[in-house]
Amino acid sequence: MAAQVDVLFAGYVGERVAGTVTLVRENDTVIVIDPGMVPSRQSILDPLRALGVQEDHVTDVIFSHHHPDHTLNAALFLNANVHDVWAVYRDDVWGDRVDVIRGAPSVSLLDTPGHTPQDLSTLIRTNEGLVVCTHLWWSQAGPIEDPLADSQSALEESRRQVLALEPTMIIPGHGPAFTPDALNG
Repeated sequence: MAAQVDVLFAGYVGERVAGTVTLVRENDTVIVIDPGMVPSRQSILDPLRALGVQEDHVTDVIFSHHHPDHTLNAALFLNANVHDVWAVYRDDVWGDRVDVIRGAPSVSLLDTPGHTPQDLSTLIRTNEGLVVCTHLWWSQAGPIEDPLADSQSALEESRRQVLALEPTMIIPGHGPAFTPDALNG
């Protein structure tokens, strides 16, 4: 069985900033990726509930990196393991990092430094192909050069690595999902 992916909230950058928040379900595993800054907590909870998921059913939260626009609302999910580039956290336990999410063999984590040295992308095998949740792109429109990148050259190498996987869909850090052929540059 492949994973199912739904974008709960498509983020944006401008006068205000909001991160893209994604839901992934496989077997009994329910994952929220980058539950960060949004106009209100209901911007995450309402679409989650509309898909039949209560916040206490979320088993895992994944951070693409540690900026608040991608982490701020993690505490909504009291029963979740929290994954980042270093480890898995639960209550007061700091566990070893896993690269494949327990109970969701179609979901794996890939180090993709560039925006920050600690960036990772979530790779999700679906029936439609590979979906990648990543901050390697803010949105389909860019910016091509990340003005906040820790290392533009590392970012470009990570982009090449992700595109070589031939994803069918990219879910960026601050915008709606897009297909790789829609990239400009």
